[in-house]
Amino acid sequence: MRYAITILAALTLAVGTATPTRAADDTKVKAGTNQVETGAKKIGSGNVGEGVEETAKGIGKTVEEGAKYTGEKLKEAGKAAEPEARSTGRNIRDGAVAFGHSVKNFFTRLFGD
Repeated sequence: MRYAITILAALTLAVGTATPTRAADDTKVKAGTNQVETGAKKIGSGNVGEGVEETAKGIGKTVEEGAKYTGEKLKEAGKAAEPEARSTGRNIRDGAVAFGHSVKNFFTRLFGD
Protein backbone atom coordinates (compact mmCIF):
# COMPACT_ATOMS: atom_id res chain seq x y z
CA MET A 1 0.00 0.00 0.00
CA ARG A 2 2.72 2.47 0.93
CA TYR A 3 4.64 1.38 -2.16
CA ALA A 4 1.68 2.34 -4.37
CA ILE A 5 1.33 5.71 -2.65
CA THR A 6 5.06 6.32 -3.04
CA ILE A 7 4.90 5.52 -6.76
CA LEU A 8 1.86 7.75 -7.25
CA ALA A 9 3.53 10.58 -5.37
CA ALA A 10 6.68 10.19 -7.47
CA LEU A 11 4.63 10.23 -10.67
CA THR A 12 2.79 13.31 -9.50
CA LEU A 13 6.03 15.05 -8.74
CA ALA A 14 7.54 14.01 -12.08
CA VAL A 15 4.51 15.17 -14.03
CA GLY A 16 4.33 18.38 -12.02
CA THR A 17 7.96 19.25 -12.70
CA ALA A 18 7.69 18.25 -16.37
CA THR A 19 4.86 20.67 -16.97
CA PRO A 20 5.72 24.34 -17.28
CA THR A 21 5.14 26.54 -14.27
CA ARG A 22 3.54 29.48 -16.08
CA ALA A 23 0.96 29.15 -18.77
CA ALA A 24 -1.42 31.20 -20.76
CA ASP A 25 -4.00 28.75 -19.43
CA ASP A 26 -2.41 26.47 -16.89
CA THR A 27 -5.63 26.00 -14.92
CA LYS A 28 -6.30 22.63 -16.57
CA VAL A 29 -2.82 21.41 -15.69
CA LYS A 30 -3.32 22.51 -12.10
CA ALA A 31 -6.74 20.84 -12.00
CA GLY A 32 -5.17 17.55 -13.10
CA THR A 33 -2.45 17.88 -10.48
CA ASN A 34 -5.07 18.56 -7.81
CA GLN A 35 -7.01 15.49 -8.95
CA VAL A 36 -3.89 13.36 -8.51
CA GLU A 37 -3.39 14.78 -5.05
CA THR A 38 -7.02 14.15 -4.09
CA GLY A 39 -6.80 10.57 -5.35
CA ALA A 40 -3.62 9.94 -3.40
CA LYS A 41 -5.30 11.23 -0.23
CA LYS A 42 -8.24 8.86 -0.81
CA ILE A 43 -5.80 5.97 -1.10
CA GLY A 44 -4.18 7.02 2.15
CA SER A 45 -7.54 7.18 3.92
CA GLY A 46 -8.50 3.65 2.83
CA ASN A 47 -10.54 4.25 -0.35
CA VAL A 48 -7.99 2.45 -2.50
CA GLY A 49 -10.14 1.65 -5.55
CA GLU A 50 -11.65 5.10 -5.83
CA GLY A 51 -8.33 6.78 -5.03
CA VAL A 52 -6.37 4.83 -7.64
CA GLU A 53 -8.98 5.58 -10.29
CA GLU A 54 -9.00 9.30 -9.53
CA THR A 55 -5.21 9.42 -9.35
CA ALA A 56 -4.86 7.68 -12.70
CA LYS A 57 -7.35 10.04 -14.32
CA GLY A 58 -5.53 13.01 -12.79
CA ILE A 59 -2.17 11.81 -14.11
CA GLY A 60 -3.66 11.39 -17.57
CA LYS A 61 -5.24 14.84 -17.45
CA THR A 62 -2.04 16.43 -16.18
CA VAL A 63 0.07 14.83 -18.90
CA GLU A 64 -2.43 15.70 -21.65
CA GLU A 65 -2.90 19.32 -20.60
CA GLY A 66 0.82 19.73 -19.94
CA ALA A 67 1.56 18.57 -23.47
CA LYS A 68 -1.00 20.98 -24.90
CA TYR A 69 0.44 23.83 -22.89
CA THR A 70 3.99 22.99 -23.96
CA GLY A 71 2.86 22.96 -27.60
CA GLU A 72 1.29 26.38 -27.17
CA LYS A 73 4.43 27.79 -25.59
CA LEU A 74 6.63 26.35 -28.36
CA LYS A 75 4.33 27.89 -30.95
CA GLU A 76 4.58 31.26 -29.18
CA ALA A 77 8.36 30.96 -29.04
CA GLY A 78 8.48 30.17 -32.75
CA LYS A 79 6.38 33.22 -33.57
CA ALA A 80 8.61 35.39 -31.39
CA ALA A 81 11.72 34.14 -33.22
CA GLU A 82 10.23 34.67 -36.69
CA PRO A 83 11.24 38.33 -37.13
CA GLU A 84 14.81 37.56 -36.10
CA ALA A 85 15.00 34.67 -38.56
CA ARG A 86 13.62 36.85 -41.32
CA SER A 87 16.13 39.61 -40.66
CA THR A 88 18.96 37.07 -40.61
CA GLY A 89 17.81 35.78 -43.99
CA ARG A 90 17.71 39.29 -45.36
CA ASN A 91 21.22 39.99 -44.06
CA ILE A 92 22.55 36.85 -45.73
CA ARG A 93 20.85 37.78 -49.00
CA ASP A 94 22.14 41.35 -48.83
CA GLY A 95 25.66 40.09 -48.15
CA ALA A 96 25.49 37.74 -51.13
CA VAL A 97 24.25 40.53 -53.39
CA ALA A 98 27.01 42.86 -52.19
CA PHE A 99 29.60 40.13 -52.78
CA GLY A 100 28.26 39.59 -56.28
CA HIS A 101 28.53 43.30 -57.06
CA SER A 102 32.09 43.48 -55.79
CA VAL A 103 33.09 40.44 -57.90
CA LYS A 104 31.46 42.03 -60.95
CA ASN A 105 33.25 45.33 -60.29
CA PHE A 106 36.58 43.54 -59.82
CA PHE A 107 36.37 41.83 -63.21
CA THR A 108 35.05 44.95 -64.90
CA ARG A 109 38.05 46.93 -63.63
CA LEU A 110 40.44 44.08 -64.40
CA PHE A 111 39.43 43.71 -68.01
CA GLY A 112 38.52 47.38 -68.43
CA ASP A 113 35.76 49.00 -70.38
